[in-house]
Amino acid sequence: MLMHQGLGLDTFNDLPRRKAVHALYECCCSVTWASRVAEKRRYRSRAELFSVAAAELNELSEDDVDSLASTLPEPSKVCTVMDFDTREALGTAARAYEQRFGYAYVASLLFAPEALEPREILVDLGHRLDNDDPTERRVMIGELAKINNIRLERLLGPEGGWPPY
Repeated sequence: MLMHQGLGLDTFNDLPRRKAVHALYECCCSVTWASRVAEKRRYRSRAELFSVAAAELNELSEDDVDSLASTLPEPSKVCTVMDFDTREALGTAARAYEQRFGYAYVASLLFAPEALEPREILVDLGHRLDNDDPTERRVMIGELAKINNIRLERLLGPEGGWPPY
């Protein structure tokens, strides 16, 4: 759960740098990424913020990206509504993925609970195990970008942000 939610773009732009970095860190768990994105403020639109966020994610080192992946929950721990067999299959597939690629499985599907279908994640995991290393790296970074966008949407809230209380 994010501590900073519904700020609106203007409020986010006006935060002191330290608070902006903290709010962004909650979205991505990277001080480097959060610092770079905060440094480029004053964003004129959400689209500009999302574009900069994606570009900065692509500029992170492989070690930083692997570190981000390791902060995300394993699929079998997120999908609590699944039966025992599905949970076991997801855990086994996630371990196989990590052995194959050397970093944790990342899927934005895990961050959209209203659309979460455990078997869909299992199918995605199975397909991605067939990718070669460079292809999967691009897919994984793309999934991290989608997760950042989901979290940035929560950070900003509705257009204009929530009214202050």
